Amino acid sequence: PLTENLPSGSAYKPGDVITHYNKKTSEVINTDAEGRLILADALSYATKFKPQAIIDLATLTGACIIALGSQASGLFTNNKQLNRKIQKSADNTHEKVWLMPLWNEYNDQIKSNIADIKNTGGRSAGAITAAIFLSHFIGKYPWAHIDIAGTAWTSDDGIKPKSYNPKGATGIGVRLLINLLLNWDKY
Repeated sequence: PLTENLPSGSAYKPGDVITHYNKKTSEVINTDAEGRLILADALSYATKFKPQAIIDLATLTGACIIALGSQASGLFTNNKQLNRKIQKSADNTHEKVWLMPLWNEYNDQIKSNIADIKNTGGRSAGAITAAIFLSHFIGKYPWAHIDIAGTAWTSDDGIKPKSYNPKGATGIGVRLLINLLLNWDKY
């Protein structure tokens, strides 16, 4: 899914409650966290196809840039096997990922008094609480979220342009996912 955060008279506002594809409700705390709202619906929609696993990549949080800089993408997963497969693919493609926690205690930060969950958990552990938010929309399926906010672009203070990756968008995750799919049974 794609979205653009543009103001208008019909835009949602802080305090609004929206209902997602899977019927869960979110209290909008931060209108700049719009990407996770549509990604939640996309993840819910994906479950109707009964996949072996669900993997999403998103430039989801500036907090992931603070945590990992631009050298590694944040990896969040609810499944050890899927983690192993992604780690092997990352090693083979040199697209670094770093496993981040999805501990249940982080759910406390997105509890809402008026909806099932809040769309943000505040500044503390922002990348983690964003992933925790998304975890509410994948059911029981093996799932991985890769936050590519810090690795999506070359920069003066991070990823340098390479012969196969000129200045600008890096295409991070494409090589990783293709390698993962081609070697799914082997990994």
